[in-house]
Parts: sequence; structure tokens; C-alpha cells
Amino acid sequence: MHKIIDNLSSVSSRIEKEAILAKVIDDPIFQQGCVLAFDKTITFGVSEKTVCKYPGLSDDYDPEPFEAFGDWEWFSTLTDELADRELTGDAAKEAIQDFAANVTEEQWEGWYRRILVKDLKCGVSEKTINKVAKANGVDFKINTFDCMLAQDGSKYPKKVTGECVVEYKYDGVRVIAIVKQGVCTLYSRNGKELVNFPHINHEFEQLVKSMRGKGMTLDPAGLVFDGEVMSENFQELMKQVTRKSDVNTEDAYLALFDVLTLPEFQNGGCDLTILDRKRWLSNIIDEYDGEAIKMVAYQVVDIDDEVAYNSINKEALDKGMEGIMIKPIDGTYQCKRSYNWLKIKPFIEVTLTVDGFEEGTGKNKGGLGALMVSGQDDGKYFELNVGSGLTDQLRDDIWKNKSIVLGQLVEIRADAATLNQDSENDYVSGTVSEPIYSLRFPRFKTFRGFELGEKL
Repeated sequence: MHKIIDNLSSVSSRIEKEAILAKVIDDPIFQQGCVLAFDKTITFGVSEKTVCKYPGLSDDYDPEPFEAFGDWEWFSTLTDELADRELTGDAAKEAIQDFAANVTEEQWEGWYRRILVKDLKCGVSEKTINKVAKANGVDFKINTFDCMLAQDGSKYPKKVTGECVVEYKYDGVRVIAIVKQGVCTLYSRNGKELVNFPHINHEFEQLVKSMRGKGMTLDPAGLVFDGEVMSENFQELMKQVTRKSDVNTEDAYLALFDVLTLPEFQNGGCDLTILDRKRWLSNIIDEYDGEAIKMVAYQVVDIDDEVAYNSINKEALDKGMEGIMIKPIDGTYQCKRSYNWLKIKPFIEVTLTVDGFEEGTGKNKGGLGALMVSGQDDGKYFELNVGSGLTDQLRDDIWKNKSIVLGQLVEIRADAATLNQDSENDYVSGTVSEPIYSLRFPRFKTFRGFELGEKL
């Protein structure tokens, strides 16, 4: 097998690499080796530094029985024991060295050692191998590491509707925790193993014991917990995630918001609805008294109920949250970017008065570019222009009927109120001078007293 890896390393073009792969893609040993090397859900509990360099052949090496038994069968047994954590620490190091001393240097350095360090170092990925297998009609596929990602709800407003699970979006580091046979491994969203949170790994193992103590049945293939590692200081947390030494993550905890089985994760998703998965996760976490694992709070809200939705939005603003996650109650877990998760930034809404019109440029030359608005809302005085959110038809109607629109109240949605740096403290209310505010990313929502889109 090391010769195949050498051949792949010796060429640089994608076409040449795929041609080499096509010749060996149906070889069962090559397939098994690629699975061990590329499937990120398989870990061996050893680092590249602890996997020995070639030690040389053992003094008592006897090729006949070894060749009869087969080096791959021995290696497969070794990797199974490492993956299941039957071999750890010094015992793992000794077993690896013992195996290495019974194969040639070319076999060890060019094939076996690369599998153990999870890097074949030949310029191909699991996606390339899967592509070649499919193109050649070979029934073989390496599991890819893909978690669920959210769509931007502001770009798809029609999707933000109906009964949904609503959560706050926390400012942390996305983490996928895979718990298999009582052992927890933490990964980044891209499948990179995270080793700097040992207290979280340990607490998951305690959680498993707690579940067994309550008589809960665990999926023998493993569970996948999806969440966000949080800390008091986000910037400091980011520094600690991949630090090699002087790591301090003791205050970090994992806020969980989803769960599915490992086979479901490997196969691309879970068909249970978000509400069923939440109940499942709650059943696992409830009554567990730990510090490093928590469950993200959620509520079910009819997004079309403007009062309820605006109340949650205001809470998010007041608490300084990064955003709101909106998940339709019948949404499944899909290992890709999906409309079943929508992220929305908290917004403010103000009602101001139209007191002028700005001519547009470009395609809006000779027509409405923006409404000039001002007024007081929530104790602040605003002056700004708003052009985003106006349709071409509405721009045309307003421009032709400026006298009717002048003085009308208009609702504007924005990300936040900001102090107008150009004209501070020059608004006089009675005898008191007050600052003038603007809005960050203002968007026209509607006129008060008019139906949206109604002809003026």
C-alpha cells in the first residue's frame, strides 16, 4: 500500500491522482486504510508526537508466522483496540512500537504510521476518494464530517414563519461531542479534534455513568451532541482552543442544543423533529448536576405573533446576545446548511416622521433614493435617511406623491441605535440640548396607517 501512497505523492495534478485512485479504489485493504485515516469520527487516542518513528526490525522478528498471520490483520486489531480505548497510555505506545518493529520501514513510514496520525500526506481528501469510487461504480464511501449549519434568516424572510423553537445565539466556539462506549471526543465543526477541554470530556463520561445509573439505554454505536463552548471571555477562549501549552480552559462549559446518534450523523442527518430531539436531550441532561455541560434554554413561539416575537427580540438585545436561532418545530437535523435553522440578528424598530426626500442615483436617478426621517422614539432623537427596503414600485409612488407622504409616520427596522457623530448635542428639546442618534443598517418596514404596498 505504501507504493500507492508514494505514487499519489509523486504527482501534482488532480486528474493524475484520480487516475491512480481509480486503479486501486476497489482494493478492500486500501479502502479500510482510507476509512481509518480519513473518518474523523474514528480516533486512536494518540498524537503524532507519540506515534513512534520507525524503530527498526525486531531482533526476534520471524517473517514466516508474521506473514502467515498477515500484517494488515494485526494492524486492524491494533487500531480497533486503540479506537475502543482498550489500549491507552504506555500500553498503546508499546503496542504501536511492537507492530512497527515487525514491518519494513517503507510499510511503516509510508502507510501504517500515516494512518495512525490521520494524515496520508499524499494530496487527496476523503471527498476525492468518494468521488472516484462513485465514478467507477464502486460501492464504497468514507464518512465525511459535516454538521448542521444555519441559513441567514434576514435573506429568507418568508422562511421565518409559523411555530418555531427559538433560542438565543451564543458567542462561543461550535463543538461536536461524540460519545462512544463511554469515551468522549470533542471536535470543531470541521472535524478537527479539540484536546484542550479535558474537564468537558471527563464530565461527559460522568454523564454516561449517570445515564446508566438511571437505567437509560445508550445507543451502542454512539451519540453526537451539538453545542457551543462558552466562556466569560470569548477572545481569551479563542486563544485557548488550539494552544499547545499553558492551556487554561477551566471556566469553559459546553452549552448543548442538539443530539442524534453517531450513525445518523455519519449518514447525513436525523429524521426526528427538533422538538423530539430537544425532549431527548432534556431527558439526558435533566437531573444531571454538572458544571461543564449545560442545555441551551429554548421556547416554542409562533413567529407570526408579532408581540411574542418582538418580546424575544427585545430580550436578546437587553442581554447583549449575538442573535436569535429560529428552528421550525417539524425541522429535522441535516448535516449541511439548512433552512431548518435560521439565524437572525436582534433588531430594533423605531417609528419616525418623513420630513424630506433624497433623489436617487444610478437607476434611481430622477426618482426616490431615500426617505429623510426624524423624530423621537424610546427617549432618543433620531435623524437619518433610509432607502433600503423600498421596492421600485414604492419608490415611484412616493416620488409622485411627495406631498401626501410628507409628515407620514414610517416604521424602520435596524440593527442598533448609534450616536450621530456629525452632529452631537445639537438637538434642543425645550431648554435641554440632546444628542442626535442614527441607526445601523436601517431598513424601511412600513408606513403607519397604510397597508404595505398600498398605492398612495
